[in-house]
Amino acid sequence: MFRYATCAILSVLPITSVVADGPQTAPPESGMTSIFNGKDLSGWDGDTRLWSVRDGAIHGETTKEVPANGNTFLIWKGGETKDFELRLSFRCSATNNSGIQYRSKHITGDKVRNKWIVRGYQHEIRNEVTLPSVSGFIYDEGGTTGNRGRIILVGQKGVWEGKALKKSDEPLITADEFKKLFRLDDWNEVVIVAKGNHIQHYMNGRLTMDFTDSDDRVLRAGILALQLHAGRPMFAEYKDIRIKPLK
Repeated sequence: MFRYATCAILSVLPITSVVADGPQTAPPESGMTSIFNGKDLSGWDGDTRLWSVRDGAIHGETTKEVPANGNTFLIWKGGETKDFELRLSFRCSATNNSGIQYRSKHITGDKVRNKWIVRGYQHEIRNEVTLPSVSGFIYDEGGTTGNRGRIILVGQKGVWEGKALKKSDEPLITADEFKKLFRLDDWNEVVIVAKGNHIQHYMNGRLTMDFTDSDDRVLRAGILALQLHAGRPMFAEYKDIRIKPLK
């Protein structure tokens, strides 16, 4: 995501809040199809200066010598994400952030900064444990759905209506609970479930974000991609990537 974008209407989760009905766990896994072979980038398209495969994982890395020319993405070429369930594991450095794009658009043309520009819903990826700047919130990459920035944060359950997010008073996870849930400098497991305009993000088996998008510009279908952020040198890795369509 672009670091300078913010959304003033969203508030930081109170550390002392209590989850009302207990944590909700991810659905049991079934019927998934692997979309990364663990050996090479077959079926994916991106800047090969920045993306490679190391030790069975997709490895994206920028350095001072080889920076990204604007945010750049590794795009899955095997289909689109519409109503779907996606599962993968990730880890990344603490120097920058990354993201998982879904239901998104590949932007091309003479004015784009590189050939792999993607816009749309982004599941934020960060190696941080202090809310709200942690992995799992939805960011409106490129302002595709009205330049909403951080649409909904980790811990929130809400509905976007009109020009604002209407969220539940009770958090799905507290700040202290997230610190215990997330594995710094290690692999974390993500599940994304999208049905119609309803989207849920799970981290390490626990529901951490629940969003219903009633905006007129809701994204219902589009591509899947992985982000490398421009700016400070960083790395992000992804493995065990699997998906299934939902009826």
